[in-house]
Amino acid sequence: MLEVSYGGAALAGLLAFFSPCILPMVPFYLSYMAGISMSELRGDDEIQPGAQRRLVVSALFFALGVTTIFGLLGLGATAAGQAFRMWKEELSYLAAAVIFVFGLHFLGILRIPFLMREARMESKSDPSTVAGAYLMGLAFGFGWTACVGPVLASILMIASMKDTLWQGTGLVLVFGLAMTSPFVVAAAFARPFLGWMQRNRRYMGYVEKVMGVMLILFAVLIATNSITIISNWMIENFDWSATLR
Repeated sequence: MLEVSYGGAALAGLLAFFSPCILPMVPFYLSYMAGISMSELRGDDEIQPGAQRRLVVSALFFALGVTTIFGLLGLGATAAGQAFRMWKEELSYLAAAVIFVFGLHFLGILRIPFLMREARMESKSDPSTVAGAYLMGLAFGFGWTACVGPVLASILMIASMKDTLWQGTGLVLVFGLAMTSPFVVAAAFARPFLGWMQRNRRYMGYVEKVMGVMLILFAVLIATNSITIISNWMIENFDWSATLR
């Protein structure tokens, strides 16, 4: 059965994309993948069909590379959780405490120095090729940024408490797909997206606050073992949720 945490993982992925750590980098990635300058990407003239097609295909394989890494991380986290199942209750409290601290970090109440650093593997492959874009996605998937790192770690902790490898891995894949899908949309509609981004840049700071509140909510749900209760309540009161299995 699909629990509320899957919807939360999708929301977390979307918020991660629109965070101040990722969204400002999107125009540069699009320019790099399309093989055109930023002025050409932002200009009034139409993007050449070849460049537009190359951009969308590269974005798709970039997203696939990122999601591959997240899926492997989810598989490992869930396998570890299975190995330590006898301490599941104790580990759930530990996970709740760590996620709660991450939430305070996003709200600015508590700043954790190592979460303010960014470490990312760089790919020297040509991103305009399918293989190059995929390798670039793999490299980005290993990234640890102040925005994605704590959220991804929280999702991995929740995944480690799932009953099966498929459930845990699926949770992290949902996060990865939700985070990378807007990138593909941005590639398909580059000009309108860049215009929208310019107009709404001032709101990006609020995304961190929303993620902070969301992580604290996750922590409370885990600590009180309320995630299953909420999912059962949704199934009882909303017929459509019963189809999510």
